[in-house]
Amino acid sequence: MYCSTLATAMRMHERRIIPLLLWLALLFAWAPDAVASNLQRQFNTAYSEFHALAKDAKRGQFRSHWLDVEKRFLDIYKANTNGSLAPKALYYLGRVHEELGQRSFLAADFETSCDYYQRMATRFPKHPWADDCLYRRAVIQLERLKRPDRAYVDLLNIEHNHKDGDMYDKAVALLRKMDAQNATSAPARAAPAPAAVAPSPSLAPPASSAQAQAAQSQTRSPGQPALLNQVRYHSTDDYTRVVIDMSGEAGFKWQLLEADKKGELPTRLYVDLMNTELSSEAARDQTVKDGILKQIRTGQNTPTSARVVLDFNAFKDYKVFQLHEPFRVVVDVYGPGAPQVVAAKPAPAQPAQAAPKAAPVQKSAAQKSSTAKKSDSMKPDAAQRQQASSLIEQLGLTVKTIMIDPGHGGKDVGAAANGLYEKDIVLRAAKIIGAKLEARGFRVLYTRTTDVFIPLEERTAMANVRKADLFLSIHCNAVEDPAANGLEVYSLNLARTQDAVRVAARENAVSAKRISDLQIILTDLMLNSKVKESKDLAGQVQGNILKSVRPKYPLRDRKQREAPFYVLMGAKMPAILIELGYLTNPEEAKRLSNQEYLARMADGIVNGVVAYKTTIERYASR
Repeated sequence: MYCSTLATAMRMHERRIIPLLLWLALLFAWAPDAVASNLQRQFNTAYSEFHALAKDAKRGQFRSHWLDVEKRFLDIYKANTNGSLAPKALYYLGRVHEELGQRSFLAADFETSCDYYQRMATRFPKHPWADDCLYRRAVIQLERLKRPDRAYVDLLNIEHNHKDGDMYDKAVALLRKMDAQNATSAPARAAPAPAAVAPSPSLAPPASSAQAQAAQSQTRSPGQPALLNQVRYHSTDDYTRVVIDMSGEAGFKWQLLEADKKGELPTRLYVDLMNTELSSEAARDQTVKDGILKQIRTGQNTPTSARVVLDFNAFKDYKVFQLHEPFRVVVDVYGPGAPQVVAAKPAPAQPAQAAPKAAPVQKSAAQKSSTAKKSDSMKPDAAQRQQASSLIEQLGLTVKTIMIDPGHGGKDVGAAANGLYEKDIVLRAAKIIGAKLEARGFRVLYTRTTDVFIPLEERTAMANVRKADLFLSIHCNAVEDPAANGLEVYSLNLARTQDAVRVAARENAVSAKRISDLQIILTDLMLNSKVKESKDLAGQVQGNILKSVRPKYPLRDRKQREAPFYVLMGAKMPAILIELGYLTNPEEAKRLSNQEYLARMADGIVNGVVAYKTTIERYASR
């Protein structure tokens, strides 16, 4: 009887709870839709208020009304930062502050608007409104904030990455307008060589077949395939730079393939070059004995595309980008990374090309426990100082090896004016700087010690392979105006001024338009570059050169600057480019040919390096 009653009660309980569970399940299933529906209603309300306020001349004068609308969109964004309404909320947050700026005329409002537009385009690059954000931001940068270089970057982003967007035609039209304006105001890339010292044609180095093909590619008909001429590389145990030389521009794509679980195939990266054929000179396979790069395989993947495959022994990260005039694709690959070996004594200066094999990795000793009490002065004991010194070296927070890069060389004379060639002046200056650095205990390497041509992208690769702590690229400036003069020290970054674009275009041997193209590439590359450290080094060097030279010679301070230089791209260490002065200025050209003047400039550069070294080591030892 009892069991029967219990069974009946349980059945009744089940009949009651099952509908309850079903109701709860429906409730939870409906909840996200309810939240989304509520957010959509909030967005519709905010949208209506925004457009009503924009049309209301009287209410639109009051900042508080705009801030109320801003709060509505901000609440929507914060409610679901990855939801479908998040990009639209960010767009309208930008619109709110753009409208505010048009009424307040405050740069801060336009800055905030640009920030919201940038956040939306960066977080949601595939959203249909991303190109709208970029275009509106470009117009603000150009017309309101007077930053044409940044506007150009945004417009290029639309041209390259948003070809199907509704802002594409407007962006391209504005780009062409800016190009036309720059073309009428941009100075020549380099001054003509003086006839008095021009080399005879018989002494000029003959163009290689690759260079000849590159020249021919400029006039090849549309649709004619480009040629893959050669693949060259620099490689060590933790860094590899591969350069694919082409006869002309070509579209390309790449993909990383992880090693298979069976161990039959290594980690590999392939680059496919569209509408490309292999030249007869291109090596099909290259075996690499040392470094993280194991093998390079090149082949005709399809009748209309060539493929380059890089097989790796070790792998951590990589970057792929293109350089122009001539066109080439560059692949930087980073291995797991080994502690840097520091020589006990400075070695004599030697060209980087004659580098011996890398020394074996130096392993750090395990930290020993210490029971010693701290002294009243809080000074570390000998063991602690030694331990700190070891850690500083392993983290690359010290300066022992410096690579000096005399710009240009060989067939590339650089700037030429007043009877001087840039390539000769900077080589002489580099040797003076190197000797003074050695006298201060540094190990010095050079990208060149003779009059030879070295491609720009190989110079920082040399520094990376030799594990230099600093990279100093030495140059001289040139413009059409003979009155221009002074010192400029650059670090790698986006160009902020037209002068910076001009200098970068000349040193990269490309057009100012190409520099603007390069700005897009840099936004990604700089994430792995020593941007902050390079800027600090540039500041120390700039200030110390002025201190050294000015007591005897006039030297205009043209300030520390930033620009996208090919020769600095991909450097794993702080890297700067020093423009010693203007060869196109008669007085400055005379001083730059004077040994005593170059020695004073060298003293300033060395003092700047020492000051930078002291600063980072003091900071790291705290």
